[in-house]
Amino acid sequence: MRTIGLIGGMSWESSAEYYRIINKEVKNKLGGLHSAKCLLYSVDFDEIERFQAAGDWDQAGERLGNVAFALEKAGADFIVLCTNTMHKVTSHIEEKIQIPILHIADATANQIQKSTIQTVGLLGTSYTMEQDFYKSRIESRGIKVITPTKQERDMINKVIYEELCVGRIRPSSKKYYEEVMNRLVAHGAEGIILGCTEIGLLVQQEDSKVPLFDTTVIHALEAVHLALAHH
Repeated sequence: MRTIGLIGGMSWESSAEYYRIINKEVKNKLGGLHSAKCLLYSVDFDEIERFQAAGDWDQAGERLGNVAFALEKAGADFIVLCTNTMHKVTSHIEEKIQIPILHIADATANQIQKSTIQTVGLLGTSYTMEQDFYKSRIESRGIKVITPTKQERDMINKVIYEELCVGRIRPSSKKYYEEVMNRLVAHGAEGIILGCTEIGLLVQQEDSKVPLFDTTVIHALEAVHLALAHH
C-alpha cells in the first residue's frame, strides 16, 4: 500500500472528512483491520487565508511547498491537497517535490466524464469560481462550466469562510445554496460540482435535482484507488 501525504487544515473540518472517507474506503476494499497508510500535515488556516486575502499566492505556494517536501521526506508516495482553492499553487508545490500531486480537478473531471453530463455548475470560494486555475482544468476535458452571478458568488464565499470553515451549519444557508443550484440547473447545468471541500457538510445529493460531484469524496476515493493500485 502506498503512503498518502495529506496537506490539511484548510479547513480542518473538511480534512477530518478526508481522513474518515479514506480509512473507511481502505477498510471496504481490504476488509479486516485494514486502514490507510497516510501522513497528515495540518497547517494553520489563518496564515494561509491571510495570504489568500492579500493575493500573495507566491508566499502561500512557498508555505505549502515546504509542507509537501516535509511529507515526501517523511515517506509519502504522493500528495493530496485537501482543499480546492489552494490547487491554484500546485506549480509552486511541484517545484519542491519529486512525488506527484493528485489534482482534485482532474479527479473530478474523470468522474464527470463517466456520465453523459456536458455542462456543470460550479460552487466554491470566489477564487475557485472566478479565477481560471480550476475551471480551465475541467473545461480542458470538454466539459462546460457555468458559475452563479456575482452577488450569489459573494454570498456562497461568505458562507464558506464564516460558517462552514468554523463548523457552523445553518438551515438558511443550506436553503440559499439549494436556490442557487436550482438557478444553475435552469441555466443549463446537468450536474453541480461542490468545488469547495466544506460544501458537502451543508448540501447532499438529496438536496439537488441533478447529480452532485462532491470533490471531497471524489478526491479521497481517488487517493485510495492510487494508494492500492499495486496492492
